[in-house]
Amino acid sequence: MLLRELHLLTREGNLNADSLRKLKQVNHLVGLLRPAVEDVLARHPAATLVDAGSGNAYLGFILYELFLKEASEGTLLSIEGRAELTERAKERAQRLGFTRMAFQTAHLEGATWPERIHLLTALHACDTATDDALVAAIQHNADHVAVVPCCQAQVAAQLKGQRQEVEGPLGMLFQHPWHRREFGSHLTNVIRALTLEAFGYQVTVTELTGWEHSLKNELILGRRVHRENRAARGKLEALLGSFGVQPKLTQALGVAPATRTPPA
Repeated sequence: MLLRELHLLTREGNLNADSLRKLKQVNHLVGLLRPAVEDVLARHPAATLVDAGSGNAYLGFILYELFLKEASEGTLLSIEGRAELTERAKERAQRLGFTRMAFQTAHLEGATWPERIHLLTALHACDTATDDALVAAIQHNADHVAVVPCCQAQVAAQLKGQRQEVEGPLGMLFQHPWHRREFGSHLTNVIRALTLEAFGYQVTVTELTGWEHSLKNELILGRRVHRENRAARGKLEALLGSFGVQPKLTQALGVAPATRTPPA
């Protein structure tokens, strides 16, 4: 029933090649998320799961089917900026009887977040939308976070003009526009992972194997284990200061770059 509703089955009940690839991708991600979901539901039966920038809400529907459908409590909120996708997903949830799925049409920067989030996912939320999702997770005390960042442009733009200011030969890493885009993308995700660590998360960075259609397949997983990590925060501030960048994520959370030491 669910696979047919998600248009992963043909009218004859078969999986075509494209649907098989999509299902393989989502199943692989769900396997990586399973420990986090099971941990959350074991400790918080009425947990709130949030899929930020949910698109067609494939992930949300499968998480609900596997983990919430047979439970008596627990809700899953999908947040998506395109109203037509929200309405389509809402109608699909009604047909499936997924009564504890909720939908909100909003860009993540202006979304209305639950007071408490237990698990937050954000798959391919473009550029600073991933930062918006991470800010929400941290500010609403999410136990677990899973993001697959999409395109990143903000830090690359900030790096422009910083080459002469960066100490030693490190500025050569982003001398050319192509390298600046690639290095900016990498630096963005390093900052995101380190920010999670600074706010008390144990972080794993891995690859979403099987997502052959996309080069953006880095998965950042965070599990909250402390209120804060001062050592990680110091490293984060130093990293921001070294490259003269201040992405939206750290701005929103009040993390300032360390003062750069002038070259001798």
